[in-house]
Amino acid sequence: MSTKHLLAEELYPIIEAMPATDITDENLERFRDFGRQNPVMADAQAAGVSREEVHVSGADGPVRCLLYRPQTRGALTAGYLHIHGGGYIMGAPEGSDIGNVAICAKLGVVVLSVDYRLAPEHPIPAPLDDCYAGLAWLHQQASELGIDPQRIAVGGESAGGGLAAALAIRARDVGEFAVCHQHLTYPMLDNLTGDEAHPGDPLVGEFVWTRARNQYGWGAYLGTAAPMAPQVPARVDDFAGLPSTWMFTATLDLFRDENIEYAKRLMQAGVAVDLEMFSGACHGFQMLPGTQLGARYIAAHTSALARGLGVNLSLA
Repeated sequence: MSTKHLLAEELYPIIEAMPATDITDENLERFRDFGRQNPVMADAQAAGVSREEVHVSGADGPVRCLLYRPQTRGALTAGYLHIHGGGYIMGAPEGSDIGNVAICAKLGVVVLSVDYRLAPEHPIPAPLDDCYAGLAWLHQQASELGIDPQRIAVGGESAGGGLAAALAIRARDVGEFAVCHQHLTYPMLDNLTGDEAHPGDPLVGEFVWTRARNQYGWGAYLGTAAPMAPQVPARVDDFAGLPSTWMFTATLDLFRDENIEYAKRLMQAGVAVDLEMFSGACHGFQMLPGTQLGARYIAAHTSALARGLGVNLSLA
């Protein structure tokens, strides 16, 4: 059964552009190459943003990141740790450059995007360790960067959203570095989604990120480890004390129901949650330029992040 009739017509090009095959050990590099092909980088200087590569100290060595700072510095600002998507097996910060430049420019905040190690070469705990190193660096460099350490948020898309959720859990449990907000775009939270015992709603997961791809990604990420929190956020028992949350999902996204369930459990624990969902959208829809849905997403994402970071958009 095809769900194409439920997809917004303006999004058809994204499903036509994606490879149709499942991801395997043999073709993973081809998928990675597809995602790395000529990433479009923003004109940071024209946007009033300073972009530089930095290396932060991680558990197993330096972790490469892209750092974005407003060229005009004023009073203390906020910090945003961004984590890119890619199913835990693909992606790089350059793929999110346009969005991170825009966030830095529009909100006047410092953005750090982590080039975490990828599975299956580096299964858990390596990716989360790298993201934690980025969070630690933002706090440790807060004075030099002009950041209020009480106004540091974490966020990302897909696997990046899953890592952001995992990072918020780890930060809460360790109690070393504060996180004021988590900004989650269709996060990858539950390793059970799409397996034989948990196929879920047949109306989701046909496009871009399928059940088979999800199971491959989780298998690569977990390796031989048991699926436990924080690396698998859906397995966390206690949601109390997690930061305010913006949860975004889409009606045709494979992660729709796990996202709604996670938001519900956060709300039941007394966490402030904004849950937003677009109809007619699928996984990765906002990466297609020039669509009305993409413009709506950018506006919603930006305004919600401003609220989470305590930024007055009218003054930014």
